[in-house]
Amino acid sequence: MSPESEADLRGEAALPGTLSESLRAELIAFRRDLHMHPELGNQEFRTTAALKARLERAGLSPRVLDIGTGLVCDIGTWDGTRPLFAIRADIDALPIPDTKTGVPYRSTVPDRAHACGHDVHTTTVLGAGLVLAELDRQGLLPQPVRLIFQPAEEVLPGGAPDAIESGVLDGVGKIIGVHCDPRVDAGVIGLRAGPITSACDRLEVTLDGPGGHTARPHLTTDLVTAAANIATEVPALLARRVDARSGLAITWGRIEAGHACNVIPQHAELSGTVRCLDLPGWRAAPDLVHAAIDEIATLHRAKSQVNYIRGVPPVVNDPVVTELLRDAQTARRGSYAIEDTEQSLGGEDFSWYLEHVPGAMARLGVRTPGDTTRRDLHRGDFDADERAIKVGVELFTAAALIDGLPA
Repeated sequence: MSPESEADLRGEAALPGTLSESLRAELIAFRRDLHMHPELGNQEFRTTAALKARLERAGLSPRVLDIGTGLVCDIGTWDGTRPLFAIRADIDALPIPDTKTGVPYRSTVPDRAHACGHDVHTTTVLGAGLVLAELDRQGLLPQPVRLIFQPAEEVLPGGAPDAIESGVLDGVGKIIGVHCDPRVDAGVIGLRAGPITSACDRLEVTLDGPGGHTARPHLTTDLVTAAANIATEVPALLARRVDARSGLAITWGRIEAGHACNVIPQHAELSGTVRCLDLPGWRAAPDLVHAAIDEIATLHRAKSQVNYIRGVPPVVNDPVVTELLRDAQTARRGSYAIEDTEQSLGGEDFSWYLEHVPGAMARLGVRTPGDTTRRDLHRGDFDADERAIKVGVELFTAAALIDGLPA
């Protein structure tokens, strides 16, 4: 039996909140406009204005966040007695050039690109809001829904803490979101209960010493060797000081020291990221990393300074909300349109919302079925199969409707 026949037999068409062809075409055009005009974190003024104008055209009353970009918009009447159901999108782009060819919606802004799919996230939440607003006018919305369009996801520690400070979670009982996945076909979502992303922090280390001649390293502090040993031995030390299941790992992205082959430098720098798979390991990481670096630096008589910059905790999907997403996708497209997904080592500031309310994030497939080209996020050639927009909209509307049904 084909997936379409399976869906027909279950009668999923009876669930309202599907996307009309006219709105689908409008949303694709909206997404392409965002893609052509990417804006970096906390600079999303054009994006915010476009969202605000479209929501107001639908008779809604969006509010710009206190930080100046991003929006929050409620649908339905919230009397304070029943929790709001929240749907979140991130709206910022990346500081990299768009290298796609052959598409009319390539970025028009030099060295800026929607290379992580946030334009798709934004468009799906907008579309869900427009559909749910129409259902509300028809008296078919069983619970109030809040749309959150959050800025600065790509800027550690993310824009979520500022959005929360602006009150976006006030009265919220559950929250859901999606993230594009170029490894999953359009039409399919990936789900995972528990941790689905990694914690991600930034680490900067400076080393100082008197310097000297490479002929006499014993008379000075050999910072090059000290930096090299920190780069290799600190990760090894951490592997023996934290539960291996936490997956605590440092990956260095930059090491810099010296200018001449026969001069031991007076200064060295290392920087990288710290990633962790669970919350206990993430919370312990700063003290463990500091101690390990200080030990190696002291062994080499180097003066060390560590700047540990907190990023984001892991996204830990609530099992109940994950099942809600499963039910929603099954109702729309059948169980064949769901696959299990692995935990990613990427960071996502959706995690900050889950420190306050239960929620879950799904992987939204954006790969064209049959395409064997390897694509990844944060690359200038990233693109999404726009059929994913309809999938995301209908996933969100189904989740809001099913969650609002009487227990």
